[in-house]
Amino acid sequence: MRKTVFYLLAGVVILLAGCKANTYSNLRNKEKKLIENYISRNNLNILTEMPSDDYVWGEKDYYKDLSGSDELYFHLRRRGNKNSEVLVNDDIVTRYKKFALTEGADTLSYWTTLDQPHPYEFQYGNTSTCEAVGWHIAVQLMKYSDSECEIIVPSKLGFDADQMSVTPYVYILNIKVKQ
Repeated sequence: MRKTVFYLLAGVVILLAGCKANTYSNLRNKEKKLIENYISRNNLNILTEMPSDDYVWGEKDYYKDLSGSDELYFHLRRRGNKNSEVLVNDDIVTRYKKFALTEGADTLSYWTTLDQPHPYEFQYGNTSTCEAVGWHIAVQLMKYSDSECEIIVPSKLGFDADQMSVTPYVYILNIKVKQ
């Protein structure tokens, strides 16, 4: 009888410990730590105000954007064509690279036609064509066609699969307005 009670209590303790470790709240806390570690490991300079159009972005300058439901980090790699401003409902054609925030992470590349024959296309401002809100925020911050940026996207601003797995990613995006 004592053995049965002991095994029953041990099972309950193990079950409770396992459930507590994988709560959404705990996964989100791990995600925030992963992002903080990535920023620290790469010595990124976090800007709290969006720089002006004529600002020369340093290699480690990242703007911390709070306009979405979570913190997105944005780094402008190349300012595009100032004569071609991106407008809501424009069709955006993008090439991108994606990698995890862990050290030595593999890169998924959709940068050239050798990687993927056709670029990813979505309508800016329409999350039914691209559910990654972080990408829409990035396009808004890039402002112009032919721009390129690097963003750190927490899972809440990522694609559905990223949200389900609570996985943040870094993306390098190159955008053009489809003519």
